[in-house]
Amino acid sequence: MKTRVCVWAAAVLLWLMCPAWAAEPASAQLPVAGMVTLVDVGAASCKPCKMMAPLLEELKGEYQGRAAVVFVDMRFDRQAAERFRLKAIPTQIFFDREGNEAYRHIGFLDKETMVLMLNKLLAAR
Repeated sequence: MKTRVCVWAAAVLLWLMCPAWAAEPASAQLPVAGMVTLVDVGAASCKPCKMMAPLLEELKGEYQGRAAVVFVDMRFDRQAAERFRLKAIPTQIFFDREGNEAYRHIGFLDKETMVLMLNKLLAAR
């Protein structure tokens, strides 16, 4: 019986430690293919992130079907910091339709600036 428990525990531990078997983080799907994308990386506990949350929700609705607006919470997606080369949170990264980074901002970003950047990227062909 002890052997079965040890083998089972070892298998579970290996599965949890192996990145190839682990669930793919949400940020791995970003930027959205063929779509202008705004990625805001932060944490639900961060004060500027909390201030931006309602603005991002508004933008998500206003740009539905035209641009992707995505919040990535660092607490649940630790790989995002490395993938997006973050220095601080919140960080907003704007990607064009081809997936190229077009603009990056660190800290609170007002809605008007986000709208300006999204419209500029949407107008580019």
